[in-house]
Amino acid sequence: MTDDILIHHHGAVGHIALNRPKAIHALTLDMCHAISAALSDWAGDAKVQAILLDHAEGRGFCAGGDINLLRKSALEDGGVSGRKFFHDEYQLNHQMFTYEKPIMAFMDGITMGGGVGIAMPARYRVATENTRFAMPETGIGLFPDVGGGWYLSRLGGRMGQFLALTGARMDGAECLWAGLATHYIPSDKLAEAKARIIEHPSRIPGILSELSVTPPEARIEKNAEKIAKHFASDRYEDILASLEAEDSDWAAKELATLRSKSPQTCKVALRELKEAADFTDFAQEMRNEYRIGSRVLLRPDFAEGVRAVIVDKTNDPRWNPPTAGGVSDTLLDEIFAPLPENEEWQPL
Repeated sequence: MTDDILIHHHGAVGHIALNRPKAIHALTLDMCHAISAALSDWAGDAKVQAILLDHAEGRGFCAGGDINLLRKSALEDGGVSGRKFFHDEYQLNHQMFTYEKPIMAFMDGITMGGGVGIAMPARYRVATENTRFAMPETGIGLFPDVGGGWYLSRLGGRMGQFLALTGARMDGAECLWAGLATHYIPSDKLAEAKARIIEHPSRIPGILSELSVTPPEARIEKNAEKIAKHFASDRYEDILASLEAEDSDWAAKELATLRSKSPQTCKVALRELKEAADFTDFAQEMRNEYRIGSRVLLRPDFAEGVRAVIVDKTNDPRWNPPTAGGVSDTLLDEIFAPLPENEEWQPL
């Protein structure tokens, strides 16, 4: 167990609260193990009817995974500890996705990367006016993992491809509009929602509906047609060319955003989502993402992207290859190739 996770038991409701506020509750391997162990215990406990997942304090639900550990692994141990982190984190993601008892995730504040991975499998996903949801991995030479390929590929209107490539942040209203959240509740009503659910765990849908309000207009909705048009192709060069051909501030802004991302992992993300759309089992997604992660972790763009964006904060990554045209199909095939049988990802 770890102090970074608070695990409670309120009658028929199991309660997991992330408790690493200085890091906006970013997930460590110990935190993943603690969550998984609690879920395993409660799965066989007939007294526990539902699981409540939130954060103890601070300004976000969960900012992601342990990026510093991953970079240290890439630079110092050939990716061994990084692959272990991916493997076990993905086991938790799969465990939550297949969990029989309802999980409620309260996405109050920053919900990014690894935070998305533990929020999206929940049956009930509550957004608030504070929610900031994103999968920003292409900006540091990674890709939308923790099940991101599965969830994003199933959004309509090529919204998932847009979010995967640009790392755009969605507020709570936009999350509800896109189907990423199931409910929109003001943050000052969350304590009441949790208290009522603990008292009446059989009434979760009704309680969440009763406290839900109509959110503000989803800002992204007005750009939905543009997103569907310009992000229609699974070929990254086509998306860049489509944006270049439109003379508008919006297209120029999105093109500039894409130019700042890793061309390699943008191409990886598009292929990931294309393949994920055909998967029928979430374990297929996790196996595919583990293959990708095992290779991308050791590619130059990851260590360089973390250096530029997180460590030095210079925001001047030198991508390798530097352009989309330099990312060959052969390289992508190598990144997506099956691992040796004894190294493939396995569920718990």
